[in-house]
Amino acid sequence: MDQGAVGTAAGRASAPPAVDATPPTLASEPEPALIQPPHKPRRRGRLALDLSLLGVVGLALVGAVFAAWGVIERQFYSPAAFVERYVDLLAEGRAADALTVPGVDVTTADLEAAGLPSTASDALLRSAALAPITDVEVVSQEQDGDITRVTIEYLAGRYDGRTTFAVERDGSIGLAPTWRFAKSPLAVMNLGVTGSMVFDVNGFEIDKRQVSPEGADADPAAPVSLLVFSPGLYSVSVDTAISSTPGVAVLSDSPFRAIPVNVQAQPTEQFLTVVQDEVEEFLTACATQEVLQPTACPFGFFVQDRIASLPAWSIVTQPTVAVEPDGAGWSILPSEAVAHIEVDIRSIFDGKVRTVSEDVPFIVKGAITVRPDGNVTIVVTGPDTT
Repeated sequence: MDQGAVGTAAGRASAPPAVDATPPTLASEPEPALIQPPHKPRRRGRLALDLSLLGVVGLALVGAVFAAWGVIERQFYSPAAFVERYVDLLAEGRAADALTVPGVDVTTADLEAAGLPSTASDALLRSAALAPITDVEVVSQEQDGDITRVTIEYLAGRYDGRTTFAVERDGSIGLAPTWRFAKSPLAVMNLGVTGSMVFDVNGFEIDKRQVSPEGADADPAAPVSLLVFSPGLYSVSVDTAISSTPGVAVLSDSPFRAIPVNVQAQPTEQFLTVVQDEVEEFLTACATQEVLQPTACPFGFFVQDRIASLPAWSIVTQPTVAVEPDGAGWSILPSEAVAHIEVDIRSIFDGKVRTVSEDVPFIVKGAITVRPDGNVTIVVTGPDTT
């Protein structure tokens, strides 16, 4: 065997195939084209759409905020809401809080400027003197320059009421406006009560001497001036052992005005019985005097001759007593009565004695003084002793 041939064959078999180290020519291969990804235009369109939607939502939110603020302002910060809060305080019996509402409280100068009594008492500006107010409703709100006129309707006790208030701007707290009454909702009740120095207003007792600027020297016939809330229902009555009245209902529905009220009390049956008994006892006592002209009595008998026996009096007909208010007291109205006299008369001309038995008509009247402690003094008089 030829070793060289064997070696050569073996060499060919074991040698690796030849590799071309020359790199391929790039120019000979086609250059790939630049292609935009298909999703990029969609992202931009979606972004624009999203921004548009956000803008719409934002505008809607802004509109909702303004709408909500408008509702809140109307409910809590409007002139109507301001008036409703004030009336709600009265309805809840919170008189002290109602007085702190801007524009409610008044000064002496305010009263004088409005032509109202500057000495009006504030005795009724308290919870104990308030009557129920229900069904409050704002029915209108009108602008009049800088003034807003708010009209409400309500039920005061069992009476329908309607009141218009004048409201003006009073600054702001942050974005919220504040308000005040341009004209105070208080009013003045000029109350005249005859037949009693003491009276009730909605069950709250008042003595004229406590609320009059003259104090204990108050004129019983003069009216007293009392500040009251508007709206407000005030029932004035007298209920004492001496006099009474079923009451007068007064609706205060006009702010800062005078309300004249006159109440005349009538004597109670108990009082009339006491006066009747006192008058009868007085006249009976007068009849015990054995003289022609009983001292301080409303009857007597006049003769020009001499008496031959002591006169004997009796009361045949007692008067029916009637009274009427007179200042701080009462007057006993003139009424008829009849006394009877028995007496012997001796003539100064011939000395003869004749017996007189005669009815003597007379008139009874008098005055009744009511003392501060409630006791009374009754003075019976006649036409010749006044």
